[in-house]
Amino acid sequence: MQSVEAVIEARWLLPVRPRAAVLENHAVAVDRGRIVDVLPIAQARTRYQPTHRVELPRHALLPGLINAHGHSAMSLLRGVGDDLPLTRWLEERIWPLERAIVSPDFVYDGTRLAAAEMLRAGITCCNDMYFYPLEAAQAMRSLGLRAVVGILTIDFPSRYATDADDYLRQGLAARDALLADPMIQFTLAPHAPYTVSDQTLARIATLAEELDLPVHMHVHETAQEVEQSLQLHGARPLERLDRLGLVSERLIAVHATQLLDAEVQLLAQRGACVAHCPASNLQLASGTAPVAKLLAAGVGVAIGTDGAASNNRLDILGEVRLATLLAKGYAADATAAPAWQGLECATLAGAKALGLEARIGSIEVGKEADLTAVDLGLIETQPCYDVISQVLHCAGRENVTHVWVAGQAVLADRAIAVAGGPGIADEVLKAAAPWHNQVRQRLRRLHADFSVQ
Repeated sequence: MQSVEAVIEARWLLPVRPRAAVLENHAVAVDRGRIVDVLPIAQARTRYQPTHRVELPRHALLPGLINAHGHSAMSLLRGVGDDLPLTRWLEERIWPLERAIVSPDFVYDGTRLAAAEMLRAGITCCNDMYFYPLEAAQAMRSLGLRAVVGILTIDFPSRYATDADDYLRQGLAARDALLADPMIQFTLAPHAPYTVSDQTLARIATLAEELDLPVHMHVHETAQEVEQSLQLHGARPLERLDRLGLVSERLIAVHATQLLDAEVQLLAQRGACVAHCPASNLQLASGTAPVAKLLAAGVGVAIGTDGAASNNRLDILGEVRLATLLAKGYAADATAAPAWQGLECATLAGAKALGLEARIGSIEVGKEADLTAVDLGLIETQPCYDVISQVLHCAGRENVTHVWVAGQAVLADRAIAVAGGPGIADEVLKAAAPWHNQVRQRLRRLHADFSVQ
C-alpha cells in the first residue's frame, strides 16, 4: 500500500470538472498538499495507507469556495452604513470612519475576523482589496487561508498613502516582501474608474503586462457612476478602460451591474471576467449583474461577498444561491444559471479569474487540495435527490464542517484547526472587540454631524 498524508472519504464528491459530475462514495487521496488520486472508497482502502483518514459518510466534498471580491478588514465596520445608497454609504459612513481609524492594526485584526468567518463558510481563497496589503496577507495566512491581495490604488490621500504613486510603491513593496510564499498572490487593484485618473490607469495597464498580474477593479457598479463618466470623460467607464488597455483577460470587473449588451460582448471578446456580488448590490440598491447574459456570452462569472460593511455576511454559499435565483428572475428563464453552473462560478470561475486555474478550483489529480465538506445529513437537507442543488439551495455555511487548504486541515468539526487550535477563535474575537468601541464613538459623531446638515 502507498503511504499518503490523508485520505478523505465522502458520500458524494462534486469535482466541478467534468461539469455537473457527482461521484458517489468516493475518496480523495492527498499527499504533500496535492491531490494524488480520486477513486471509489473501496479502492482507496486497498491502495493507500494514510496518516490521517477522514470519513464523511453524509457529506458532499467540493472544491474550496473562492471569494472573488472582498474588503476583509471592513468586517470591523459590519452594519455601520445599512440602508444607505452607495454614495451616501461611502461619504457619510465609510470614508469618514476610514480616515479616522484605519491603521495596520485595524487591517490585521479586521482581516483575521473575516478570515475566521470565511473559513467557517467553506471559503479557502479570498481576493481582497484594501489598505495595508502586507498586514491583510499576513492576517489571512495566520488562519491558513489562501490570500490574493490587491495593490490598492486611489488618486486621493488616506491614512495609508499620500497619492497614487505612494499606493503603488507600498503595494509593490508588500508583493516583493511576500514573493516567497506560494499561498499569497497579488493583483493590481485600482479602486474604481471614478477614483483613478487616466494617467494612473495607463500605468497600471503597463504594470499588469510587465508583472503578469490580474487587474481587480470596481466597474459599472451604479448608474450614477456611468452618468458621471459620460459627463467627465465623454465615455462609459468600460469604454474608457478599454481605450486605456485595461479590458483584457486580466480584468476582474467587480459588480458590473450596468452593462449594455455590447459591453457584455466586449467583455467576452477580451476574455475579461466579472466578480458578481449580489447581496452587496441589493443592499446598496446598485442593481444586479446580467448573469444569464454574461454566461451565455462566455464571460467568466465569479462570486464575491464584497465587504461585511455592505453585505453583513461573508457567505459564498448564500451568495451563489442568491446569484442563481436573481439570474433566473432577471432573465425570466427558470433554466438560467442551473445549480452546477452556480457551483462552477463559486470555484473554478474564481480560480480562472485569479490566474489560479491550474492550482485550485476543481478536484483533480495534480491540483492543490483546497477542499470543503458540507454536511447533508441534517433535517434541513433531507431527502437528497440532486446533490449539487442541495448544496446550493438547501445547505448553508452552517453545514460546512471541514475545510482543507493545500491539504492542511484548517477547519475540523466546525472548529478552526490551524496553529492555536480552538482557542484561536477567542483570540480573534478578543482582538476585534476594542475596535467596536472606537467605531461606535466615531459613529455617534458622524450621526450628529450629518443630522445637523
